[in-house]
Amino acid sequence: MKQFSWPVRVYYEDTDSGGVVYYANYLKFMERARTEWLRALGYEQDVLLQEHGLVFAVRSVQIDYLQPARFNDALTVTVQVAELGGASIELAQCIQRTTPDAALCQGKVKIVCVNATSFKPMAIPRVIKSKIQ
Repeated sequence: MKQFSWPVRVYYEDTDSGGVVYYANYLKFMERARTEWLRALGYEQDVLLQEHGLVFAVRSVQIDYLQPARFNDALTVTVQVAELGGASIELAQCIQRTTPDAALCQGKVKIVCVNATSFKPMAIPRVIKSKIQ
């Protein structure tokens, strides 16, 4: 499946006392890229809630930190569907420095489609699934 890319700039607020990106902020960068991926497919998360009564929730995350990012680095965050299930999507994500091209962190994020009221898993609507495929 096609890879989606989203640019991110490292701001001072993203760094820790050592001057590198604080480890939890990589997850924020990945979250932003997933939101923009959905938006590029034509879906806003608030509209999915209002029109379909669903939300996508993170079920699990596996992440490997390879190299540090630093203040003012230009990064690219990618999203690629690794597996599409009935109610879940496993996404492969990578954060890399734009120049020079160097992978900084890689992860797999499993999101699950849940009913916004009960938070029980529900099937991803066909209209959404067809766009993801």
